[in-house]
Amino acid sequence: MKRQHLIQQTSDPRRRWGVMLRASASASRDWAASDGLIWLHLLKTVTAALLALGIAMLLDLQQPRTAMTTVFVLMQPFSGMVLAKSFYRIIGTVVGTVAALVLGAVFVQQPELYMAGLTCWVGACIAAAVRYRHFRWYGFVLAGYTAALIGVPTVMEPNALFLAALTRASEVAVGIVCSSAVSALIVPQRSSLALQRGLRKRYLDFTAFAAQVLGGKVERGMFEARFADLVDGIVGFEATRTFAAFEDPGMRSRSQRLARLNSEFMDACARLHALRQLIKRVQAGGPNAVMRAITPYFEDLSRLLVRQTAQACDAAHAARVAVELRAFQAMLPRRVRETRRPLESTASDLLADFDTSAELLYRFVDEFIRYTDTYASLEHGKPVKERQTVRYVSKTNGFVVGLTFLRTVVVMAIVGAFWIEADWPSGGLAVIGAALACALTSTAPNASKLTLQMAVGAIFATMTGYLFSCYVYPNIEGFPLLCATLAPVLAFGAFLAMRPGVSGYGVGFSVFFCLLAAPDNVVIYQPDLLINNGIAIVAAMLAASLAFAVIFPAQMPWLIGKIKGSLRAQVVLACRGELRGLNQYFQSSTHDLMAQLRVLLTKRSRQHRDALRWMLVTLEVGHAVIDLRNEAAHAAYAEAMQPRWRTCLEQMQVDISGLFEQPGARSLARALASVGVTIDAVQAVLQSVHADRERRHDMQRILGCLHFIRTALLDKDAPFNANGR
Repeated sequence: MKRQHLIQQTSDPRRRWGVMLRASASASRDWAASDGLIWLHLLKTVTAALLALGIAMLLDLQQPRTAMTTVFVLMQPFSGMVLAKSFYRIIGTVVGTVAALVLGAVFVQQPELYMAGLTCWVGACIAAAVRYRHFRWYGFVLAGYTAALIGVPTVMEPNALFLAALTRASEVAVGIVCSSAVSALIVPQRSSLALQRGLRKRYLDFTAFAAQVLGGKVERGMFEARFADLVDGIVGFEATRTFAAFEDPGMRSRSQRLARLNSEFMDACARLHALRQLIKRVQAGGPNAVMRAITPYFEDLSRLLVRQTAQACDAAHAARVAVELRAFQAMLPRRVRETRRPLESTASDLLADFDTSAELLYRFVDEFIRYTDTYASLEHGKPVKERQTVRYVSKTNGFVVGLTFLRTVVVMAIVGAFWIEADWPSGGLAVIGAALACALTSTAPNASKLTLQMAVGAIFATMTGYLFSCYVYPNIEGFPLLCATLAPVLAFGAFLAMRPGVSGYGVGFSVFFCLLAAPDNVVIYQPDLLINNGIAIVAAMLAASLAFAVIFPAQMPWLIGKIKGSLRAQVVLACRGELRGLNQYFQSSTHDLMAQLRVLLTKRSRQHRDALRWMLVTLEVGHAVIDLRNEAAHAAYAEAMQPRWRTCLEQMQVDISGLFEQPGARSLARALASVGVTIDAVQAVLQSVHADRERRHDMQRILGCLHFIRTALLDKDAPFNANGR
């Protein structure tokens, strides 16, 4: 309405045309950034599929449909995703081909033993895929699926096995080359650009969020929800960084800096959470002298951050932010000392809260400065030599890996046993369908639902394939007309596969239409065989869906409990692990485990809230323990001054580990007692070194860590009681 009003108010035709052109250009940009990307992806997917079909036919390969199927499995919106996926697919295809040849040579014309060996191989590959995830997941999945795809049709024909392996590998290679070439050459969507936009957005969002937290404008529920979104962003960033390195040499050269940026972002998030938790606990008793004394610092920093988010977020701006934060940090110790003096006489019992709050604020500013500096260096693009290697550590609970292996073996064994006992001509395709179902749903939050959607997609693919085989293929002539008839069907499947809620229908339709009914060099009109093969695929999918729903449901309480146990065990790692590189390992693996729980659990459910609170308390206590251990290592001189120094620290770490291994009232009481004894020992050393300013600061930092741990254990919202397990 505003644009129309503007046009009507413009009397000059040239100005009117100018306004209309600007309005059209703006609308075009909006469309290109939203719906246009969907249409572009459909165009590229269909083009790559038809190109793979044509090249495979031109090379006279046996089954060009395999090349088409490969394209639909590979295509992604960003070229880096396709290149990364293609790289791992090549490795997986080669390994799967070798496995098929080895299994065929060992179990010659022995279908029972061959099926047992293939079942174990596919199960092991899919379990490894769940363990390593990201695009390595696809390499392991292909190693298992390719072995079934090559070996099953020729299990009783050993002489044809080697030729089938070479032919299938060639067909897959054609699909890989076509999908990669089309993605990289036709209006490429660079994941590196998306990564840069994501970095800017994350920096601004986190700055605004920190300003709100420091200003006291974020309630508990909102904080937990926003923090959970940050966890998802941290884990997703690592996947994006991986495939961005495949397409952009600049991103590849800066990969270590990007890893460091993500690590520093995790540290800044952890400091902000710890600071927010301490503020909440200090405020629990109502207004007091500590909050009146420390609030001006929070408000000053909040105003500074709010002012920064209102400006453009480029490299120069980030550098200015770092300068202002350093000025604030430099003035902080002197201001804190001036504020502390009146409290020493009027509220000495609250000094621990004040000192800990000031220390956490100082550390948060320090972490935020590091994060800002690294972000600015990335925006500038200047070469920076990395101080050390930063690694993001993926961690998967062993029970999840074992369950994935078990459910794959069960599904494959059921379908394979039925094939062998019934001597079903299409039973081999059912085995391939079962392997595909187990592979593609291995990391899905609800494998049964996704498999059922794929089964429905396979039904429609069979029906559409029957119509094409009987009424379309016999009435067309030439490759151009073939492409014209296939394009709408392929585009429909690709469109459904892009929709989050119905992607399973699209994957099932696209993949199985190509596998069942795509044309070969020599088209054989056997509708009965197509229907029989379609029934085999659907039966295998339904059997897998039923097994996933009944034997291996999506939300098994014991499995969720095991993952939560692995999450709590991160505090044990913080207490007992080697200090070198411990912070990076602790942070990344904790976020990774929580991301796995968020996939399994329904958002806004009681289980989800419970798991999130365990993650939050794990992060704050684990981070504080690592800080304590680092400070204690720096203050090793205290052992000679206090005989109980080492004993108290070690016993406290043992008791805190015990609390997180087996939460309960008794273990909580032991941990609190150990923290209290350790505080007494540190205070004794503090009195001895009070005249030495540097050593006095060392002891005060250690006391700050201990006081924070104690307040975390005393927090009424901490899930340490029986209901929080």
